[in-house]
Amino acid sequence: MAASGPDELLGALYREHGDALLRYVRHLTRDAGHVEDVVQEAMVRAWQRPTVLVREPDAARAWLFTVARNLVVDDARSARNRREHHTDQSVDRIEADRTDAVLDRIVVADALASLSSEHRRVVVDAYWLGHTVPEIARRHDIPEGTVKSRLHYGLRALRLALQERGVTR
Repeated sequence: MAASGPDELLGALYREHGDALLRYVRHLTRDAGHVEDVVQEAMVRAWQRPTVLVREPDAARAWLFTVARNLVVDDARSARNRREHHTDQSVDRIEADRTDAVLDRIVVADALASLSSEHRRVVVDAYWLGHTVPEIARRHDIPEGTVKSRLHYGLRALRLALQERGVTR
């Protein structure tokens, strides 16, 4: 390993010990994706400390294998490794977070509950069930003008109830 600079030293080091280091790390981790990361990190650390390897060329292999083993052990002990589980299966589908929609429904349901039953009935019939004013009037056996009036005052009360719950425009 008679090389002049750190880059040449790293190239010579990899040519001399790279294959054996890959096999060693593969044996330790049994995770093909992680093997190359560990070997690369060991080589980066060797590149950062070329004086250690130049002073003791015979110890370079032992140093690389020790660094690789320590990297594997550190990763195994890490919090990431305890919480994450690798799988070869792809995710079937990704669903959007529905938390905001659920919270909105809870707030609206609570605000609707604060309305009088007459106002709540016409608001739900019109805006959630999609019925027209004449349909609502027939369903509840009330005049169309009363439906319009209850819709107007029901929506006004609903707007106030939502504002009291922190919903703003």
